[in-house]
Amino acid sequence: MADTRDMYMAHTALRREFRLLPDLIRSVPPGDARRAEVVSAHAALVCRILHTHHEGEDKLLWPKLVERAGVDAEVIVPMMEQQHHAIEELHAEVTGLLGSWRATAEGGEKLAEACERLLTVLIQHMALEEKQILPLAARYVTATEWHELGEHGMASTPKKDLPLVFGMAMYEGDPEVIKAVLATAPLPVRLIVPVLGRRRYAAHARQVHGTVRPARVGS
Repeated sequence: MADTRDMYMAHTALRREFRLLPDLIRSVPPGDARRAEVVSAHAALVCRILHTHHEGEDKLLWPKLVERAGVDAEVIVPMMEQQHHAIEELHAEVTGLLGSWRATAEGGEKLAEACERLLTVLIQHMALEEKQILPLAARYVTATEWHELGEHGMASTPKKDLPLVFGMAMYEGDPEVIKAVLATAPLPVRLIVPVLGRRRYAAHARQVHGTVRPARVGS
């Protein structure tokens, strides 16, 4: 059956990047379009990751749990769907504000506040998902079906961004979980991707956060 540990790793990366985003935006001086471009490109990336992550769950996870988990899914899956709708509305607000801020570096406080609202709902959602959904997935979803979630994410992500996205997830990831995620990949991929992912995220973090070791979720 499904090994859901990779979901915790993905959630940790999302918590970290969305938690750091409001202060990143506020740190950009008004009118500094060059720095706003760097931060907004990062914000757009993590917003795309979030959208793809939830899209995969909507298409590939909720229907299976409704079909198989019976009474255990009757309340929690509709709640997950409602929370996804709420997150998508806040996501749309953030991405809508992001475009103008990216071009002018003006209106950063409004954007930062929208990111904070999104973060609040997102943290609540992921905590509930980890507590109630992942145990159901481990009981009712096969390993092959679970891997389809990862395949959806990879197919929806530009190839040039895949090493960075994987490195972003690896940053606080359990080495055993990382190994399990790559277990079915060809040997060259298993050898190269962890090294390339770490390098890409370190370079990205230096540019965006000013350090190769941005604050971890647990720190």
